[in-house]
Amino acid sequence: MKFVIRPYHMMSLGGYIVEYDFPYRDLIIVNETPDEIKFEIPVFDGSYIEEYEKLGLKVIPVSEHDSYLNLYKKAHAELDALKAKLD
Repeated sequence: MKFVIRPYHMMSLGGYIVEYDFPYRDLIIVNETPDEIKFEIPVFDGSYIEEYEKLGLKVIPVSEHDSYLNLYKKAHAELDALKAKLD
């Protein structure tokens, strides 16, 4: 299945990770480009991270001991700063 992320938007893929032994509990995906990007979901293994990065997406893995909220807020602030520069 494919998913499309809009330009200058972000999302979390926690609900789309289907592998029990996946090394991260969540992935935050950020599109910092002016283009829509289509990518494969669900996430089955770590190779998906490399595929997403090749498409131009910024991938922020969230491990078991990371604070999801802090990582999400930081990524959101960086994206807002990028959008402010463009305006």
